[in-house]
Amino acid sequence: MPRMLDVSEDVRAEIGDEEADRLLDGDNTPGNYDCTSCRTPGDSEQERTSTVLFVGEETAVLAFAHASCIPSQVVRVAEEQLQGAVASITASDAADALSVSHPEQAVLGVTSGLVLIQGELHPALVVEPTAPVARPGSDGLVDEFLPLLAEQGFQQVMDLDTRPAVLPGWSVLVAMGQLHSVLQPGPGGAGQAAWWQAHQPLQVTDGWRAAANKSHTVLVFAAPVGSIGQQPREDLLRDALEKAAANGRLVAAAMPLAGT
Repeated sequence: MPRMLDVSEDVRAEIGDEEADRLLDGDNTPGNYDCTSCRTPGDSEQERTSTVLFVGEETAVLAFAHASCIPSQVVRVAEEQLQGAVASITASDAADALSVSHPEQAVLGVTSGLVLIQGELHPALVVEPTAPVARPGSDGLVDEFLPLLAEQGFQQVMDLDTRPAVLPGWSVLVAMGQLHSVLQPGPGGAGQAAWWQAHQPLQVTDGWRAAANKSHTVLVFAAPVGSIGQQPREDLLRDALEKAAANGRLVAAAMPLAGT
């Protein structure tokens, strides 16, 4: 049976054409796997599957994910965070070891939408990890996503009808109607660095882009895994945001728009 496998150009560049072609031909590809994003079973013979390459300074681990969860991509991690994974025999076992030992390597899912605040539509991004986020060096038993963001200056949302405060040094990069990244202050105060980077630029709606160009500001909401989910309509997205805020599971910040 042919494998329904996606191998991105970034992954191909890392593993080489020969290995990429072997994967696409079905060699070294497990039919069944545990998705490295949502942790539920997948079948590369029945559903589109993404190759996800975790790369350290000297080591790389290939894992698999539902294409509906995350696209094929290269994830850069610290070398020591791969040491527990490389001893595993198969790529899926390696992904399990990485996820269990270092849940802070969760992928950040980002969606865009318009949020109505005091009668005005504001362009917003909603950030939700695919797994609990641990503080580096911790035992990984506590989800530290919101405390880590609070340390960066994000503020807890008590009321969705109140516009969040601007977070100095951060910005949202949009170019030619596509979302590229969320930028944070660089180390040592030198420039900016990507806090989140789109694997491929994400298209935003004309309405979102028009609102962003009008206000020159984007509202960034963030919640722990399982708080928001993928909502097909903006009214459902708002309901999910209000529920997360009521449960104390939502933080936010306003960021200047970089680009157009």
